[in-house]
Amino acid sequence: MIKRENKAKAKSLQHWQIIAGFLVVYDIFATSGSYFAALLLRSDLRINAIPGTYFNAWLRLMPVYVIFCIVIFVLFNLYRSIWRFASYAELLRVTEANLITMVFHFVAVTIVIRHLSPSYTRMPFSYYVMGAVFQLILVLGIRFAYRFVELLTKASEASKKNGDRIMIIGAGENGSALIRDVNKSREYNGKVVCFIDDNPNKWNRYIEGVPVVGDRNDILLNVKKYNVNKIYLAIPSATRQARRDILNICKETDCELKNIPGMYQFVNDEVTVNDLKDVDIEDLLGRDPVRMNMSEVFDGIRNKVVLVTGGGGSIGSELCRQVAAHGPKQLIIFDVYENTTYEIQLELREKYPSLDLVVLIGSVRDSRKMYEVFSTYHPDIVYHAAAHKHVPLMENSPCEAIKNNVLGTYNTAYAAMASRCEKFILISTDKAVNPTNIMGASKRMCEMVIQCFDEKIRSGRQQDLFRLLDRQGWYGSLYDEEEASNLKNICTEFAAVRFGNVLGSHGSVIPIFKKQIEHGGPVTVTHPDIIRYFMTIPEAVSLVMLAGTYATGGEIFVLDMGDPVKIVDLANNLIRLSGLKPDVDIKIEYTGLREGEKLFEEKLMSEEGLSKTASDRIFIGKPVAFDKDEFLNKLMALMDTAFANEEKKLLLQVEDIVTTYHPARKN
Repeated sequence: MIKRENKAKAKSLQHWQIIAGFLVVYDIFATSGSYFAALLLRSDLRINAIPGTYFNAWLRLMPVYVIFCIVIFVLFNLYRSIWRFASYAELLRVTEANLITMVFHFVAVTIVIRHLSPSYTRMPFSYYVMGAVFQLILVLGIRFAYRFVELLTKASEASKKNGDRIMIIGAGENGSALIRDVNKSREYNGKVVCFIDDNPNKWNRYIEGVPVVGDRNDILLNVKKYNVNKIYLAIPSATRQARRDILNICKETDCELKNIPGMYQFVNDEVTVNDLKDVDIEDLLGRDPVRMNMSEVFDGIRNKVVLVTGGGGSIGSELCRQVAAHGPKQLIIFDVYENTTYEIQLELREKYPSLDLVVLIGSVRDSRKMYEVFSTYHPDIVYHAAAHKHVPLMENSPCEAIKNNVLGTYNTAYAAMASRCEKFILISTDKAVNPTNIMGASKRMCEMVIQCFDEKIRSGRQQDLFRLLDRQGWYGSLYDEEEASNLKNICTEFAAVRFGNVLGSHGSVIPIFKKQIEHGGPVTVTHPDIIRYFMTIPEAVSLVMLAGTYATGGEIFVLDMGDPVKIVDLANNLIRLSGLKPDVDIKIEYTGLREGEKLFEEKLMSEEGLSKTASDRIFIGKPVAFDKDEFLNKLMALMDTAFANEEKKLLLQVEDIVTTYHPARKN
């Protein structure tokens, strides 16, 4: 039964074979008829006027000529091409095949036949020229007719489409590639109606039949004129400032905005119209990204053992990526949350198979664990990113904020000092400045811990730090007196890095807004006047790593983040960039300030001055003076309270230790 079915399939003709058979028959008539038409045209379209000698010569040659043409066409694959996709390559092959047959015709008639038949009369020159032209038109025309009809059909369908009406900003290579992709896409229901370009040489000209109507100042006018509902940005090479200016105009429309992923990707067919991405909201943040020379940083981590605590988090994982890419001797990822830690482990092992990668699960609260990690691996550089950062959650669990942030920082810093680590970089926050919530206050205490370690080491009194842990005995006596006597000639450099809200990090406002928009709203903002400083993850990581290079001990590094941004403006912009209208399609609701939240964040306390670094966008805040011994004593008492989970007492102690802490709401 199976053999019969296979035979039946073998006997049945494929569609392309039927088309090929039709073309063979057509070519027989086209090749022979072309030269007959040449004779007929030369004789004023009267058959009787064709000289008999010319007609006989044509009749005798045609069978041989037709067979030769079919053979040549077969050799040039003119019967196997898919003509609905015919392009320049097919045009070239058809032309070459016809040139060969035309030369053969001329040689065969003028030389061969004349030699064999002395009575032969020479054919007129016009016969060869007109016959060759007719043959090329007929052979080429039938093959490209299908593609031409299909293009006309698509154009007709496009003109009748009720789908998206698209404006493309950028009438260059990317813009022209984008319109071609839109036109040929069967799945995409859209039509490009106009181009915008700042180059006046392109105005009032056409690309694929679509006009270039003006520059960025004409966007609003032409959105209305052409009834545009989508705007595609095809300007990947434009400066950040130019993009921001254009986007600020576009956001005044009700159009949805999409962006080409990268330079030349359309030209190289790496992406299609379906791969266009949403415009990044960071384009509207009001400043250029801080770009820093990282060569010195990467030289500094090469062949070093680097430890990243909180390595599974947003900042920690990006730190791990940057470190892994620049040849560390060993990279140690330490985190208490295994899911994201496992993800970054898989990513780095796949991308850097030769990397000496150690992944450890544990808590920075556990001083025994931290001491074990440092005594085993002896890291040269520590990036301390492990912390509780969510403001409202920490307001409800203040003891946990102190245990994890303050004690965790102390444990890690002490272990780093004891193992003679070269640099310890604390990741802090602008919420540590005049804090109104327990999270910010805890991070300010983390900065104070770092400043305390720096001063004690500089003054040769690191024994005070040892006695703090040993005397209190939170986890039992970890270190004996012999070990304490070895804590001499310590040269660990401690520094803190303070920055604002990080776009794209876990729990940041942008992903929350996007999810709310996807679900139809409402978008929730705590207060119409609330403002924040923003930075990108790459900026944050660059700052942290540069701090490790610049640090000499005790500094608090601060990034110039430009002007703060209103959260409600971010919400409005994101809604508009989604092609929707704020408070029409998507409602904005104000929920009121959350526990511990304030209207604005500060980068530095008023008492702190600024000094410059080698980067004109990175500054050092002068540390605020405080009594280090008094701080250590109060810190011990605070830890007793935290582990006793006495929240009210703890809040009072925090206010006493951090004099700039003014809680927005007291329990």
